[in-house]
Amino acid sequence: MVSQFGSLSYTIMGKTADLTVVQKTIIDTLHKEGKPQTFIAKEAGCSQSAASKHVNRKLSGRKMCGRKRCTTNRENRSLERLVKQNPFKNLGELHKEWTEAGVKASRATTHRRVKEFGYSCRIPLVNPLLNHRQHQRRLTWVKEKKKWTVV
Repeated sequence: MVSQFGSLSYTIMGKTADLTVVQKTIIDTLHKEGKPQTFIAKEAGCSQSAASKHVNRKLSGRKMCGRKRCTTNRENRSLERLVKQNPFKNLGELHKEWTEAGVKASRATTHRRVKEFGYSCRIPLVNPLLNHRQHQRRLTWVKEKKKWTVV
């Protein structure tokens, strides 16, 4: 269905899609002009009930779609605290500590939550430091090569 403004109404998985920004502005402007809801719905390219819900601010959209999360916000914060306290621990150790704290979550869930916090589940590479002898040898080598030119 295409209205005169060119907005297109399409279906996603058996439900109609949420109102677009264009449709919402059309509904708002026509409502301010005092047009009836059936006319507004026809012009916006949506159902009369959708136009009515938008006008009455009862249209919530599909914010809570999908499967319910297996962890609560409190459990997520506890995992984030573990990650902040021990930034060098790997995922297996974090998952073990988190499940010992009483959280029932899989290793994949732990990985997803850690990534949501903005951390990567990798151990940072740390180069070994030079001992005193290696430090002195490198210093003498650099002093020898200091006066070298491109030639």
